[in-house]
Amino acid sequence: MVKLEETISNEKLVELYREMVRVRLFDDKMGEFYARGLCPGTLHLSTGQEAVAVGVCANLTKEDLVTSTHRAHAHTIAKGTPMNVTAAEILGKLTGCCRGRGGTMHLSWPEMGMLYSSSIVGAGAPLAVGAALSATSRKTDQVVASFFGDGAANIGGFHESLNLASIWKLPVVFICENNLYAISVSVKRSTSVKDIAVRSKAYDMPGFTIDGNNVLEVYKTTRSAVDRARKGEGPTLIEAKTYRHHGHYYGDPGTAYRTKEEVEVWKKKDPIVWYRKYLLEHAIASEEQLNNIDKEVETEVAEAEKFAINSQFPGPEELERFVF
Repeated sequence: MVKLEETISNEKLVELYREMVRVRLFDDKMGEFYARGLCPGTLHLSTGQEAVAVGVCANLTKEDLVTSTHRAHAHTIAKGTPMNVTAAEILGKLTGCCRGRGGTMHLSWPEMGMLYSSSIVGAGAPLAVGAALSATSRKTDQVVASFFGDGAANIGGFHESLNLASIWKLPVVFICENNLYAISVSVKRSTSVKDIAVRSKAYDMPGFTIDGNNVLEVYKTTRSAVDRARKGEGPTLIEAKTYRHHGHYYGDPGTAYRTKEEVEVWKKKDPIVWYRKYLLEHAIASEEQLNNIDKEVETEVAEAEKFAINSQFPGPEELERFVF
């Protein structure tokens, strides 16, 4: 059996590390912004879940599309949206990717295929199906990746989306980021099945439950799903089991529904720590090389911070722009 790393260049393997570090350090900076009172509204971080966004988006082209959730920073950055305009948007600035109108939970950057992120649980799946139908009708060869959480797998829109995508063999990859909690409700209390991916059987599509903290497993599984979709063979459901290190939102201690012991167990499975060790042990990258990547990303985040802080808020003249 050919090992996955033998089918991917060392350059690509190292790039996966860089992208996960970019997502982590960006989210760390957004948490700092929020603590300083700079972010309007609330803030949802993806710390601990980086391998899912990066492993999936590494298989997508610039033209492929993504729909996301209220926890959208990772998907937005991994899909290629510039850090500076993403940071500015989260701060509500005019230079943001949505000119300050979307904020942290409604990020969009069509130039790189970041179609939309929605604060409504499960709202992205029907949008992904519509985008995939459009791509099929226009014969554009695009694939749509739809990210959602375990809570969204229990709403009607999830089932309707899978059903329609299967009937029409649409090029959608449904990715359930199962971080075990829908806000504060454990998946064990809210969901009738142990593995959400088994629900794919009801809609006659492939379904996979994978380790969402292993970026290589995410990459490999998504690659086959994207190839299948692009060939016109229809959708796939991927359930990536992972864990958020923080509470549901920034400032939520999470202690009312999670034990400290559980959190510590999952922190030991940190996807970036594991992957860094993997790269070193397999001589794919050196310590110096990875340290240099860390420093380069720190500089990139600092530049995005400066851009966002120094950008202006929208003025009253912006109020009626884009109103239909």
